[in-house]
Amino acid sequence: MNEEISRLLDREELQLASKQKRFAAYMIDELILSVIWLSIIWGSFSGLESIEEKILLINSYLLEFMVLKVIYHTFFVMQYAASPGKIIMKIRILELRTASNPSFLCALNRASVRVLSELFFYAGFVWGLLDPARQTWHDKTARTVVVDA
Repeated sequence: MNEEISRLLDREELQLASKQKRFAAYMIDELILSVIWLSIIWGSFSGLESIEEKILLINSYLLEFMVLKVIYHTFFVMQYAASPGKIIMKIRILELRTASNPSFLCALNRASVRVLSELFFYAGFVWGLLDPARQTWHDKTARTVVVDA
């Protein structure tokens, strides 16, 4: 594990969030985002009859959905150091440099790389499963760590 992370965890008497908690938080956030997104496009969606039309509609709004994800994660990480899923699972995000809530730029970086990681077949998330500090690509680029609250 990274020396900086080890020192932070020891100094602040913190534990890394478990993979199970992080996965559960991810699923909760995806459910929330899906409900928000469906409520936004419901007017267009409900009038369609075939499954092909519905798939085309959803695909046509992919960029907007990614922007929604970046806004959602940036806001909650900057404001609360956790997304709603992380709050429910009692875990939070710390910026390594300050050992406190991530700044706006840190949260924006983290949210943007998170979406990119999803586009690359969740490779950044898989990386986090193999990393001793459980840091995903978005944690590494934003210099953050996820710990128990």
